[in-house]
Amino acid sequence: MSQLLPTRSFSAFRAGLLALALVTSGALNLMDGDGRAHAVEFETWVSGSSLMGEPKYTGDFSHFGYVNPDAPKTGSARLAVVGSYDSFNPILTKGEAASGLGLIYETLFTPSYDEISTSYGLLAEAMYVGPNFSYVKFRLRSDAHWHDGIAITPEDVVWSFEQAIELNPQRKFYYSHVKSAEVTGDNEVTFTFDQQGNRELPFIVGELMILPKHWWTGQNAKGETRDISHGTLEPPLGSGPYEIKSFSAGKYVEYGRVADYWGKDLNINVGQNNFETVRYEFFRDSTVMFEAFKSGAYDFRVESTAKTWATNYDFPAVKDGKVVMDVVPDESSGVMVGFIPNLRREKFQNPKVREALNYVFNFEEMNRTLFYDQYSRINSYFFGSELASSGKAGGKVKDLLEPLRDQIPATAFDAYTNPKVESREDLRDNLKKALDLFKQAGWEPRTEVDEDKRDNGFLHKIMVSVGLASDPTKIVMRNAKGEAFEIEYLLNGEAFERVALRLQASLERVGIKLIPRVVDSAQYVNRIRSRDYDLVYLGWSQSLSPGNEQREYFGSASADRDGSANYAGIKNPAIDTLIDKIIYAKDRDDLEAATKAMDRVLLANYYVIPGWTLPATRIAYWNKFSHVDPLPVMTIGFPTIWWYDQAKATAAKM
Repeated sequence: MSQLLPTRSFSAFRAGLLALALVTSGALNLMDGDGRAHAVEFETWVSGSSLMGEPKYTGDFSHFGYVNPDAPKTGSARLAVVGSYDSFNPILTKGEAASGLGLIYETLFTPSYDEISTSYGLLAEAMYVGPNFSYVKFRLRSDAHWHDGIAITPEDVVWSFEQAIELNPQRKFYYSHVKSAEVTGDNEVTFTFDQQGNRELPFIVGELMILPKHWWTGQNAKGETRDISHGTLEPPLGSGPYEIKSFSAGKYVEYGRVADYWGKDLNINVGQNNFETVRYEFFRDSTVMFEAFKSGAYDFRVESTAKTWATNYDFPAVKDGKVVMDVVPDESSGVMVGFIPNLRREKFQNPKVREALNYVFNFEEMNRTLFYDQYSRINSYFFGSELASSGKAGGKVKDLLEPLRDQIPATAFDAYTNPKVESREDLRDNLKKALDLFKQAGWEPRTEVDEDKRDNGFLHKIMVSVGLASDPTKIVMRNAKGEAFEIEYLLNGEAFERVALRLQASLERVGIKLIPRVVDSAQYVNRIRSRDYDLVYLGWSQSLSPGNEQREYFGSASADRDGSANYAGIKNPAIDTLIDKIIYAKDRDDLEAATKAMDRVLLANYYVIPGWTLPATRIAYWNKFSHVDPLPVMTIGFPTIWWYDQAKATAAKM
């Protein structure tokens, strides 16, 4: 299971990550209902699971090792978001839901953050896996209740599942192999699957967000019946550690800690949710948002812009130690981000065109001049993880590719490398290679007169010769139909405009016109959902346990579905075959081999012009917080596992 994020972030980054069970000689590495950790057979109630051997936390453990069980429950944490929101409905794809709703709602199981692919029961105290993963049962905790005191029931779970697949196309696709969800006992719900052997299915339903049926089907203060199929700004009822305390639509939302939260004493929650309030501020402009941080308007910032990190953190609060800057290593996931051409557009359907675009892209120059050499170029869809392919295909990976040889590029068997520009000769050679590829794909550059610059006068020619006027000719890439090669690059705000201008200049050299199109957050989301773009810069964060979500990212069935994460529009039977190999892998070795094989085929088809990443996360925060050191491997954890430190705040006079 994976998240659609390009970099490591705070606790929400892993909020949806539920562990996968590892099949080893017909057994699962699980923890039984009494807290004993060992390998058990199917059809046993278990309260924890791990992919990587035995769970770290066994028996009656008191708390996770990355929390302070004595952390004070006080203070506030303020975060900021670029964009806006118009709803508190957490399951709709239309509109924009407010940030932080995960503080209100809970899931059946929840991950630990210092273990890879390991989870423990939250709303459910245990689960029961049927033979060959044919079904899974969850037994709810008897003391779990909503904020109004009403118990959380199996009916809530079934209703939440039914609403999710009816109203959210992504969830419908993700849970497409869940045949039914039924109440099968006083405190028990059963999910039955339409196939067997899919080891991940019991666990992805464990990440289902549970909503209160009685509230969403009830009436509001005006006597109107609520409708979960529509957005709402009525603060919703939840079961989690926080509830909405105050808000101004599109401007901010503040969550207050629930004093009598039912799960506050669970060992998986001890030392967490320490702030009295958590507030999200919304900004339309990223520059304004940064200036607000400098003035102390919010507390914590993940810095995604290299130039800002290198040049703009010289304000007095940093020099005085009131603002802390830190770079936290990231070992939690693999990642692929980059420029994604929309294959639903005819001009991008030839892989030679996509490969040519990669040869035109000059990353090294951009990294040097824009990014202060902070980034590395990505060369895998699982970059930075043990699942990334490298070198020539061999062993199990080659065995998986051989039956597909007639369906995949021959280069899938070789090592993938990105073009590099370390000299003027490299630049010339790359452009020459790009032009050759464009020609093979039916596109050729032509020298044409630019009507806007036409001037046949003698004086104008003299001025052109000495550089005082522009040459009236230009290069235009055209196909046999005479169509010019133009690309609209869709941008969400102004942060990437510098990148767009550099890419524009590179493409201009081969006669391609790049048109940067900056739109607001709402329009950007809607255009991504409806596939209304030529080129976008997006990507996928990959967990160390890939599975069913790969169908959502790269499977043929998701290519034409609005709102899916198959941004490129990939329809490739060979990739579909390899995704199935991932999902039905019998052990870790098979999973790694299938993942590396799929990685090779994706790379060899040039579906993405790979971008760049930093194997760490840059954070800055006002020096009034503390956390256990080191931070857990899977998350930075702000604000969930941090706490307000009065001594630091006093020393810094805040």
